[in-house]
Amino acid sequence: MLQDLDYLSMLMINFLIVGAWHGITYLFSSRMPLSSFRPDAIFYRQRRWEKDGRWYRDHLHITEWKDRMPQFIRKDGFSKRHLAGTSVKYLDQFIRETCRGEWMHAWNLGCIFVILAANQSIVGVTFSVLVFFGNSPFAIIQRYNRFRLELIRKRLCRVATSAVVAT
Repeated sequence: MLQDLDYLSMLMINFLIVGAWHGITYLFSSRMPLSSFRPDAIFYRQRRWEKDGRWYRDHLHITEWKDRMPQFIRKDGFSKRHLAGTSVKYLDQFIRETCRGEWMHAWNLGCIFVILAANQSIVGVTFSVLVFFGNSPFAIIQRYNRFRLELIRKRLCRVATSAVVAT
């Protein structure tokens, strides 16, 4: 489709496609209620091979690079850089926010199919690679953090339960 255009025009149209896709995805994800992001939904559930996030630590060495990645926080947004509390309610919100972040970055990966369908040139491949590497590390970070947060939440619930039983 776009291969009949000159190189600069192809670049500009691809920038517009990627920008529009990412912008619309951001608007949808930021306006969706937090209740839409259920960590028990099949998309967010942990796979056996992920082993509470250890797979990402052992194979992708995520602990070495995840804190160097930029974080975007929308106005009145939720910072995912550090824990700001240790209540079960706060952890539940944090876990759902990781689902929101993963959903947004995973949905952005869908742009790759549009780019590849519209381009039959190196421009399409180049943009697809950029979209892939611009989104998949962030989706992986969200999954990794969620599994760790779920472990903390389970421990908190166990401690609370044992404290109630002891009294």
